Amino acid sequence: MAIATINPATGERLCQYPELTEREIDEKLDIAHRAAQIWRKTPIEERTRVVRRAGELLEQRSIEYGRLMTLEMGKPIRAAIDEAKKCATACYYFADHAAEFLTDEKVDAKDERSYIAFEPLGVVLAVMPWNFPFWQVIRFAAPALAAGNVGLLKHASNVPQCALAIEQLFEEAGAPGGVFQTLLIGSQPVAQILADDRVAAATLTGSEGAGSSVASIAGKHIKKTVLELGGSDPFVVMASADFDAAVKTAVAARAINNGQSCIAAKRFIVAEAIADRFTDAFVERMRALVVGDPMSERTNIGPLATEQIRRDLHDQVTRAVAAGATLRLGGRARDGDGFFYEPTVLTDLSSESPVMREETFGPLAAIVRARDLDHAIEIANDSRFGLGAAAWTRDEDEIDGFSRGLAAGVIVINGMVASDPRFPFGGVKKSGYGRELSAFGIREFVNIKTVRVMQPETAKAAAAE
Repeated sequence: MAIATINPATGERLCQYPELTEREIDEKLDIAHRAAQIWRKTPIEERTRVVRRAGELLEQRSIEYGRLMTLEMGKPIRAAIDEAKKCATACYYFADHAAEFLTDEKVDAKDERSYIAFEPLGVVLAVMPWNFPFWQVIRFAAPALAAGNVGLLKHASNVPQCALAIEQLFEEAGAPGGVFQTLLIGSQPVAQILADDRVAAATLTGSEGAGSSVASIAGKHIKKTVLELGGSDPFVVMASADFDAAVKTAVAARAINNGQSCIAAKRFIVAEAIADRFTDAFVERMRALVVGDPMSERTNIGPLATEQIRRDLHDQVTRAVAAGATLRLGGRARDGDGFFYEPTVLTDLSSESPVMREETFGPLAAIVRARDLDHAIEIANDSRFGLGAAAWTRDEDEIDGFSRGLAAGVIVINGMVASDPRFPFGGVKKSGYGRELSAFGIREFVNIKTVRVMQPETAKAAAAE
């Protein structure tokens, strides 16, 4: 598979890179392994200084990095610039809090000096997707490097310039050679790399299939993994909700990143009493979205990242309509250059409709009706995914019902699902396992070591027993 930049707004191939050879991969693994022995012993103050400097560079170069993201995968330029700035906040957060999160924890044990230590695992392979080409990498790298691990990035093959830019970012931030390296490779060498004894663990954000493959290889070799996989996030709107705010946010939650986000709202579950009104308002707002050049700040929806993604989305729409869904808006690829798809809304969907059972990546929304709270939760949870979920209501009983009843890793009431460095992020069911971000995330790739220093008298007494 070519490691190439193809502008999704035009379909034009802009540049191409050769894949690393087996020998080159081996050399990079050796460099990473040696770096890990040094970096783990580097004082955390120095490690976090590098992470903080990376944040400063991300902030200073947000326009440059934003244009690169837009060029390679088509997200609207304003969102791309904001992504770079968000990456900076993650770097600052872990620079500020890593020492606190990794400080030895004392354990109150009689006649002992006991504590729990958090020590790096070593080389972590990060298999990352194209849809948030900086954020997905930084939210792994900032805590992992602060904790004393080193990173090997296997980025998606359609964003090689972003991958190389992130490697250069950490180098310019002061990371010693080998602490963070990009591997320009396709998917085939991943199994061999993960099996290598120099690699301690892996993290993957991507499809269910890719996650299953990486997890099975890691399991065979008894290595830790964190997986953030697909999502079919529900967005529930009850009759008591702030209607206008709910509609506005619903459209934003579906249109984010051209609809190509695991945590984008995809299934809109609306109380019967307001379903018609909501659908009409939602359709009109979706119709008003500006589809076009992602480099223009006027654009709301840019192209999908690849032609295959557009074909897959249209196939889901076609199958849903064939199964009885009503097409309220869109449902077509846009004529001309680039991989554009019209904002699309489907209603009258059965629980077995393709767009209710599968993850949809693109500006496609599915609207269904719910009789009451319990029915809304039942529909929301009727999915093999469980990444995020949003619910809109001003009723306290409903707030409690959704907070406790929805099966997802992230629940947001009266807002849209988004990742935030302060909160753990990840899913349940087929959406993966493990957590990124927060104290939970930085501790995913550490050895949680128990240390018990007993007094000689206590040791003798224990031996006698």
